[in-house]
Amino acid sequence: MQNPKRFRQTMRALALMSTISSYLVGSTLLGIFGGRWLDGYFGTQSTFLIIGLLVGIGTGTYGVFQVVRHFLGDNQ
Repeated sequence: MQNPKRFRQTMRALALMSTISSYLVGSTLLGIFGGRWLDGYFGTQSTFLIIGLLVGIGTGTYGVFQVVRHFLGDNQ
């Protein structure tokens, strides 16, 4: 029979990994596609693409820090 505590820890780790990847990938892709759309709308080369990429990465990183703080705070 499987240890319920170990199963719970494994599920928490999987949830944390999927949440982190969702934040990073989702926000980065949203920034890229939003930047490309703005470049097409305003007729610029890749200005908004770069800005969107940087904002997406920054937003994803901030979200990851918040999620990790929340997950680590539950153990105390």
